[in-house]
Amino acid sequence: MPAVGDLRPASLRPASLRPASLRPSALRPLRLGTLRPAGWLQARMRQQAEGMAGRLDEFWPDVARSGWIGGDAEGWERGPYWLDGVTGIAYLLDDDRLKRKVERWVGHLLDHQHADGWFGPRTGEATYADHDVWPRIVVVKALLQHHDATGDPRVVPACLRFLRCLDGVLDEWPLREWARSRWTDAVWVISQLHELTGEAWLLPLAAKCRAQGYDWFAFADDLPYREKVPEATLLGLQAANAGDWMNDEYLASHGVNVAMGLKAMPVWARYDDAPGQLDRLLRMIAALDEHHGQASGLYSCDEHLAGRHPSQGTETCTVVEYLASLEVALETWGPVEPLAARLEKLAFNALPAAVGPDEWTHQYVQQANQVICHVTEDRVYTNNGPDANVFGLEPHFGCCTANRHQGWPRYTAHLWMEAADGGLTALSYAPCVLETDDLRVEVGGGYPFTDEVELRVTGTSSRPLRLRIPGWATGATLTVDDEPAEPLVPGEVHLVGREWAGERFLRLRLPARVRAVSHGESAISVQRGPLVFALAVPEQWRRIGGDEPHATWEVHPTGPWNYAVALPPGDVTEYVRVEQTPPDDLPYTPTTAPIKLHVTGQRVEWGLERGAAAAPPVGPVDASGDAEDLVLIPYGCTNLRVTEFPWTTPPDNSSSRPGP
Repeated sequence: MPAVGDLRPASLRPASLRPASLRPSALRPLRLGTLRPAGWLQARMRQQAEGMAGRLDEFWPDVARSGWIGGDAEGWERGPYWLDGVTGIAYLLDDDRLKRKVERWVGHLLDHQHADGWFGPRTGEATYADHDVWPRIVVVKALLQHHDATGDPRVVPACLRFLRCLDGVLDEWPLREWARSRWTDAVWVISQLHELTGEAWLLPLAAKCRAQGYDWFAFADDLPYREKVPEATLLGLQAANAGDWMNDEYLASHGVNVAMGLKAMPVWARYDDAPGQLDRLLRMIAALDEHHGQASGLYSCDEHLAGRHPSQGTETCTVVEYLASLEVALETWGPVEPLAARLEKLAFNALPAAVGPDEWTHQYVQQANQVICHVTEDRVYTNNGPDANVFGLEPHFGCCTANRHQGWPRYTAHLWMEAADGGLTALSYAPCVLETDDLRVEVGGGYPFTDEVELRVTGTSSRPLRLRIPGWATGATLTVDDEPAEPLVPGEVHLVGREWAGERFLRLRLPARVRAVSHGESAISVQRGPLVFALAVPEQWRRIGGDEPHATWEVHPTGPWNYAVALPPGDVTEYVRVEQTPPDDLPYTPTTAPIKLHVTGQRVEWGLERGAAAAPPVGPVDASGDAEDLVLIPYGCTNLRVTEFPWTTPPDNSSSRPGP
């Protein structure tokens, strides 16, 4: 096993082994608000602002009457989760209504900080609840975002007082339960405060958190859960350890904790000389893909790791925490292609898929093959309840109700980042506008739904621009003004180094092939560039409870879904007709999908099992049904879908694309 450094508490380590300084990160995010969303991305975040994210504090007790602001409702993680997400939305949209909400919460948190520096509700009893680090770390994350956007002079001193208090608390109340699994976020915020202040005592505090935390490094080196974790195992842990059932065996297989655990390598790489942390992270991602991977780029966890069956779900909190860990990794190491590609795959597919088209409802778990969303006692999930995949305000459990809103704002804030030389690095090309003191870059076009990105650069500057060229973009080119097109190398970062003066136009062409990706022996998924495609199943929404606009809905199929596609694994561009239209402001619905793939398919024997689609028949299947033209749309545009298909061998005469 590669070394991960001396893990003893800082007080027990020789001075030479205690971290003396943080190693610099390759990239740093621009100040919050320097980069703003545009086009469809701005419209999506505006939906968040006018939907659940921007209104939860008006009607949902766990935010409206949160214990964090003196109320009588939940005082653990839900209020902090909501604040962390809505803070990014408020400042990225420059939304005065949301900024007032953030300022109200920030003001209360700072005005009611305890004399010893601790944040949040206290009972005054000698219980772990009063000393639980986890929700306080989320509060610090939100406060640091607010400080980044506003420069509020109260924030950094308050956070330092809290961390001084934490240093002593950990000696008496070491990390346990969720905080032990989620130490990575504690180290992340400690690192941010060290960069802001240079306070040397913060570094051994980070080492203390690492030493008390779960060993995600060993997890990455040898994945301990390679099959679906049985519900009986989880129930047995609870029964056998009634007073301490939330132990490592339970928490280390929990999907959200695993997503946060991915952050261990990039945050600790800045403290430790030991090489190989990037390789370790990539190994952990590869192992999760191998044993639990889903076509969307997620791994299954409903709530615990659940194998590769495409009807197993993935908790929505996992999506946003996986994205957050990848964003931290890209800060640490720069535009490493597998990490940037995974970031886009999750953001463009899994992130919108778990949410109702109007941002007022969501699912607790999404499924790759999601052919019905209904309440059922006969469920395929590991240990989620019968309502886990319906759309509503808080299906199954309310953590995702509060936490999911961080996904789009954090992705937006990491579209472009700054290097030590002042250069600007593009990691993804969703529409946005960034404006520094000497340069303005407007990113237009319909990426990822179109193949062209338009960059309008104005100002007077010598800042270099570095453009990530996705690994799938064979034949990519860059045109600057009317100069000849320059060929680009997929998977590399292209330097545009010149003196900028006036206005320049850059046109980045990123063509993509269509691929049929194997999922074991049984199925393929269809992918083009960063988008995963699915068959949108005809649907009917049935209200089963709740109040508008955040009522609870089942979604039932009104047409067939049991198709095989005539696409063998590999490059299938020749078998597919691609139809593209310019995206409108709200592309993520079944009726507004701006890109469609026409493929040939046939009905096969395939039905439901345990309330969900059974495993796909093993391909190549013997399909006897009539050939039909199937239309696949982006995964994130669907509500009911088939994403992992059984496949058949295309007929000899099918080399032409289907459809007219």
